[in-house]
Amino acid sequence: MGVRTTIYHQGGETIMAQGVLSFQYEEERVGSGMTALSGLPVYLDLAHVMGISESIRRQVHVREGSQGWTDEQVILSLILLNLAGGEAVEDLRILEADEGFCRVLRRVETQGMRRRERRELERRWRKEQRRAVPSPSAIFRYLSAFHDGEQESRRQAGKAFIPAPNRHLQGLVGVNRDLLAFVQSRREAKTATLDMDATLVAAYKAGALYCYQHFKAYQPLNVRWAEQGMVVHTEFRDGNVPAGYEQRRVLEAALASLPAGVEKVYLREDTAGYEWDLLTYCAEGKHERFGVIEFAVGADVTPEFKKAVAQVADEEWQPLRRRVEGQWQETAQQWAEVCFVPNTVGHKKGGPSYRFIAIREPLEQPALPGMSGQAELPFPTMSFEAQGVYKVFGIVTNRDLPGEELIRWYRERCGKSEEAHGVMKEDLAGGKLPSGDFGENAAWWWIMILALNLNEAMKQLVLGGSWVTKRMKAIRFALIHLPGRVKERSRQLIVRLGHGHPSLETLLTARQRIAALVPQPSG
Repeated sequence: MGVRTTIYHQGGETIMAQGVLSFQYEEERVGSGMTALSGLPVYLDLAHVMGISESIRRQVHVREGSQGWTDEQVILSLILLNLAGGEAVEDLRILEADEGFCRVLRRVETQGMRRRERRELERRWRKEQRRAVPSPSAIFRYLSAFHDGEQESRRQAGKAFIPAPNRHLQGLVGVNRDLLAFVQSRREAKTATLDMDATLVAAYKAGALYCYQHFKAYQPLNVRWAEQGMVVHTEFRDGNVPAGYEQRRVLEAALASLPAGVEKVYLREDTAGYEWDLLTYCAEGKHERFGVIEFAVGADVTPEFKKAVAQVADEEWQPLRRRVEGQWQETAQQWAEVCFVPNTVGHKKGGPSYRFIAIREPLEQPALPGMSGQAELPFPTMSFEAQGVYKVFGIVTNRDLPGEELIRWYRERCGKSEEAHGVMKEDLAGGKLPSGDFGENAAWWWIMILALNLNEAMKQLVLGGSWVTKRMKAIRFALIHLPGRVKERSRQLIVRLGHGHPSLETLLTARQRIAALVPQPSG
């Protein structure tokens, strides 16, 4: 049903109503300098201080010629697109249409350049350059450089395969390392608790493969640094690649990305990490820099593990407590140490020791009469003779923490990992991949990670306080998506917000804190 059109007369002029209520939309006839993104330039401020453009120029070499958009212009435009809320390449048209923000972007990208450098930038175009951000077609051409056709030819039907990243994709890894190093230099953390988790990204592209949940997807494996709230490393993968596949290699890549100052590393993961090549690597201290990596990983509840759990005496099960309003309260869950040695580990003399902990929780609703054994539950269960049927979970660790403390530490990863994946796929542009080509999607995912880490740096180093826990929706509402007007006075751009706007003080304070992050000259 269409909107009803009403024609009425006002002062001798015929007016055609656009909708039901008494307002209309019109296009400005002249450039007005208006912007809907008055807060986004603050991220340009921070990116400049962090040296992100310089890092891109040093690490990424897609555009090595003397024509067209530079690497830093393209990648920074996509980072800004993520922060502004765009989720597709076509959304760059909306960013380009924001005249006020584009005026700021054009001005700041040449700040600090010498006259010769500015002229070289201008000569990259055969005719006068009018756009502030690349067009969607230019972005697609750029992303195609990250796809490696030779790697694609190595695929075998029905087998898990992870294409090796080409040098351009490795350049994005280097940019992220530089970003992490800057944050660490301003907010040092001596420990790095790494939470490794995969996430499914639904895709309807021809090149996408079916995942274990029976839909087409990709399945990136992410390593998050809990103390800094940042993603240390990510590996983009096809949907059919098991989450536990080649995890040791991914962990080693993450360890190589940890900046100076980190002295101790811990690892937490769900049952996807229950892979003995990974666990023995950590427990035997094979890493040259960090030695033994203490871990807690979900253990597979195999028939052998269930037999060991069944031998635990009733009095050895202890209640699992949680803190509520400063008081410890018992939950329905219980835990116990389990004497269990998997056959895959064996009894290596002088080797590391592993502890297994079982957690059980009574089923809240018993099976209906006649339905026992017919319904397959999505979690392992066990029947205990005197107590009934329980859900059962397992943890393997090489830490010597008391069992209850270890369980609480292990479970800290759950909510944060899920929240990080939600930010990647819902708040940022990771949930809508642009291409059917693997390499292009991998680059898109990596650039989203750079945007995520830049936003985390903004929250941790600049905004602080309650901002640290805010999701992108709240940050966009209160900081980024602010209406304003960009004007020029005395050769300086001024972004004006509405009179009395409550976010003005936040922006001014943020810029002062960013200025305080500028590296001081040595000596």
